[in-house]
Amino acid sequence: MMELNLDHIVDEIIKRLQKEKEDDGVLVEASGRHVHLSKEYVDLLFGKGYELTKKRDLSQPGQYLCEEKVTVIGPKGTIHNVSVLGPVRKESQVELSKTDAVSIGVNAPVKMSGNIENSGTVIIATPLSVVKLQNGVIVAKRHIHITPEDSMRYGVMNNEEVSIKINGERGVIFTNVTVRVSDKFSTVVHLDYDEANACGFTKGMRASILK
Repeated sequence: MMELNLDHIVDEIIKRLQKEKEDDGVLVEASGRHVHLSKEYVDLLFGKGYELTKKRDLSQPGQYLCEEKVTVIGPKGTIHNVSVLGPVRKESQVELSKTDAVSIGVNAPVKMSGNIENSGTVIIATPLSVVKLQNGVIVAKRHIHITPEDSMRYGVMNNEEVSIKINGERGVIFTNVTVRVSDKFSTVVHLDYDEANACGFTKGMRASILK
C-alpha cells in the first residue's frame, strides 16, 4: 500500500512539473541582422557553383547559420560582417532592425519574411563581387513560429494577430505578433534586436500569449 501511494505521489509531481513547464510560455529568441540568398546571388557573390558552408543549426528545423559573411551598403553607411543564413531561397532578402536601416539610409518596411514587394534597396558585397539588391530589404515583423500541437494548446491559428507579454525588469507587452503554424516549425517567438533590447532580453526568456 505504501509503495502504491508513493507511485501515485511521484506521478502527480511529474504531472505538475510538466504543467508548470507548459505554462511557462513560449521561448523567445532575438534575431540579429542577416541575409537570405538565392542560388543566383550565391553564384554572383561567391563564385559560380559555390555552396554555402553550414556553421551551426538554428532553432527552426532545416535552417542554419553559414560561415559566410557579407557587407551591406546603403546610401548613408555600411554594415560589415552580416551573417548569411541557409539554405538558399527562391529570392534574396536582407533583414535589418529599424536602427540598422536608419543608420545606412535605407527605407526598410516592416514585413513578414518572404514578402519583399515594395521593399528597400541595398548593395551586397563580398571580397569577390558587388551586386545590387533592387528589392528585398525589410524589417522582419515580430512573429511566433508554432507547431500545430502547440497552436491547439494555446488556442491560436495561422496568420492570427496576438499580443505577447514578457515579464522582468523591463517587462513589456508586444502587440501585432503574427502566428505562423507549421509542422515544419519548432515553437518560438522571434524578435529583432531593437525589440529584444526594449524588453531586456536574456537567453532563455519566455513570453505569454495574450488573446
